[in-house]
Amino acid sequence: MRATTEEAFEALIEHHLLEHGGYLRRSPRDFDPELALIPADLLGYVEDTQPKIWAKQRAIHGTALEANLLSAFGKAAKQQGVLHVLRHGFKFYGSTILLATFRPAHGLNPEVERLYGLNRVAVARQVRFDPKAPGLELDLVLFVNGVPVVTVELKNALSGTSAPDAMRQYKTDRDPKAPIFRFKERALVHFAVGSDEAWMTTRLQGGATYFLPFNRGRDHGAGNPAVEGKHRTWYLWEEVWQRDSLLEILSRFLHLQRKEKLRPDGSNEVRETLIFPRYHQLECVRKLVAAARQNGAGTNYLVQHSAGSGKSNSIAWLAHRLASLHDADDRKLYDGVVVITDRRVLDQQLQDTIYQIDHKQGVVRRIKDGQMKSAQLADALREGAPIIICTLHSFGWVADKIESLVDRRYAIVVDEAHSSQSGDMAAAMKEVLGASSIAERYEEEVDDTSVPDQAALRAALARGPQRNLSYFAFTATPKFKTLELFGHRGPDGKPAPFHLYSMRQAIEEGFIHDVLANYVTYETYFRIDKAITDDPELDKSRASAAIARFVSLHEQNLAQRADVIVNHFRAHVVSKVGGQAKAMVVTASRLHALRYKRALDKYCREHGIGDVGVLVAFSGSLEDDGEEWTEAKVNGFPDSETPARFDSDDWQILVVAEKYQTGFDQPKLYAMYVDKTLTGLAAVQTLSRLNRTHPAKTGTFVLDFRNTHEQIQESFEPWSCAPTPHRPTPTCSTTPTPSSARSTCCALTRSKRWSVCCWRILRRTTSASTS
Repeated sequence: MRATTEEAFEALIEHHLLEHGGYLRRSPRDFDPELALIPADLLGYVEDTQPKIWAKQRAIHGTALEANLLSAFGKAAKQQGVLHVLRHGFKFYGSTILLATFRPAHGLNPEVERLYGLNRVAVARQVRFDPKAPGLELDLVLFVNGVPVVTVELKNALSGTSAPDAMRQYKTDRDPKAPIFRFKERALVHFAVGSDEAWMTTRLQGGATYFLPFNRGRDHGAGNPAVEGKHRTWYLWEEVWQRDSLLEILSRFLHLQRKEKLRPDGSNEVRETLIFPRYHQLECVRKLVAAARQNGAGTNYLVQHSAGSGKSNSIAWLAHRLASLHDADDRKLYDGVVVITDRRVLDQQLQDTIYQIDHKQGVVRRIKDGQMKSAQLADALREGAPIIICTLHSFGWVADKIESLVDRRYAIVVDEAHSSQSGDMAAAMKEVLGASSIAERYEEEVDDTSVPDQAALRAALARGPQRNLSYFAFTATPKFKTLELFGHRGPDGKPAPFHLYSMRQAIEEGFIHDVLANYVTYETYFRIDKAITDDPELDKSRASAAIARFVSLHEQNLAQRADVIVNHFRAHVVSKVGGQAKAMVVTASRLHALRYKRALDKYCREHGIGDVGVLVAFSGSLEDDGEEWTEAKVNGFPDSETPARFDSDDWQILVVAEKYQTGFDQPKLYAMYVDKTLTGLAAVQTLSRLNRTHPAKTGTFVLDFRNTHEQIQESFEPWSCAPTPHRPTPTCSTTPTPSSARSTCCALTRSKRWSVCCWRILRRTTSASTS
């Protein structure tokens, strides 16, 4: 067998699973394509592990038991989903039939360990899966007690094929209606695997099938690193598909996510998505759990995961694991887990995910803000609620309570990316900050008090190291001092995050947009203006007219900038994101934001523009021209409604001052107009409001009136790809590519010949400035 063939690739994987992965070999003939099962394994597992129930049901059904049991399983899988049936079993004539035994959190029950060892985890090659197309075969199928849970299509780079070919095969040559592919009823995940990269999906939908990357990352970007003597995708069969790993994913990670969407007719549409962890999520949670078990309580961990990493799911999985974690002596490690977040969606996600795993209510308790929060917290702690959710504003109460319980140990999981969206953060922190020396350390860390900093850091500074507390902090942009405080050391001895999923990897994998790809400053256009005289091919009159408004920005006149913003938005932005594009104007102060809002409204009013609605967002109240103003007064509705109102078709531009420059997710946000000096973390957090993806969103645009491209690039570089913020990686460039720069010119000129000239000048002037 030649090593370059797909058959050799299959044989290599099968051999490893059989010899080292704890698998059993099954013939493809054992598989029944109509039932989409290996019937003998399913029935054999039930008979071996539940002999009393088997004997009882044999007395009832006689020789029809096998057929009736398989039929009942099929109905239960259709009604409840095969994942639910594998976890919790199904009812059958007065008995509960269990189809799998998962490893418990501790080893105190030898009988459960014995039953766990009886699970039949098997692999079969070249499986004929479709009763309507008997000639088609799947390269690999992985089974748990006869139930197919993973399908795999393999491609070998040495034979000239790769993972994209496997994805095309799933999309074009695999009928989603085939029994093995029916969503929720049978196989739970489908892998398209090459020797270099791997992708996966949990739902086949023909050409609309959406695959997610399942790669380890390479040099903080997408892909997989080379490993001597192995395929780059070795981790799949040596690590992820290994018997214990696969069973753990089925029992503790996979879950069904339900989202409701309002239809135009007013009815609700429920969309279901089966969530399988991406590789970095699986690795992160497992490494944190292993470290916590080894180190015990009192150790802190910092997770640097970019936007687009799926932090909500990672936090949910981690919280559940920590709540049931036992040490090497089978003692429970934490008496409770406290999750600090302002995201209500995370609250519901935790509830749903953990209920699917444990099938128990009341595992997650939320401490609501208000006068009763102290009583709620006392009740939750007294009753031993495994997981408590609170906001940062309530954390002072939580810290006081758990600090008094010195004989109990707690894990504090902090969702920092959405810690706050307003200037009220500082007021909330006064509850946490105690001694003046601590407050001084806090102020030293926070360079710009308008930017919400790392919540976990502030809490740790306020309370100091506690032997009974462990912090697990998730953030996209940690400061160097944050890394120092949490104490993890990298191979070079310098502070480093415990786990990293970089901004660069998220961009390259398509989970967020590169907000610097179409970043433009007015200085760029000023250079173009000065270069016109050097290019005889350029029509000077047309060029001057096209850039005159940008040159006039030197006067810093709000009316002129309102002219630029409104006209650019209407000409080049409003049609984006399927005609739903939004823009944000970032200003330097609350008064600046208020006057910008007025200037934009005035321009639209004077020019008869009725299709651009403008909102403003700022915290507290301010006085202008002898009158007091609040966000609610200016907009005409409570400020709590601003995000939802901005999401509607009535409003297109949001003017902000500090508020919503961090922790604001609006996928329709396409353009940003910056009229504020931005540096460091503030620049990254502000411009990153644009990076959320949307099915109809193909990019972003930034026009910056205040900053230079070099300043912004320098601000982004530490978090784009470098392993630690204090040591930038110079090879990771965020300079716009030629195609993106050309598209920017085209967007502004709307002339093919003009854009060619514009690009030539931009390239020349950019090269001159960088040299």
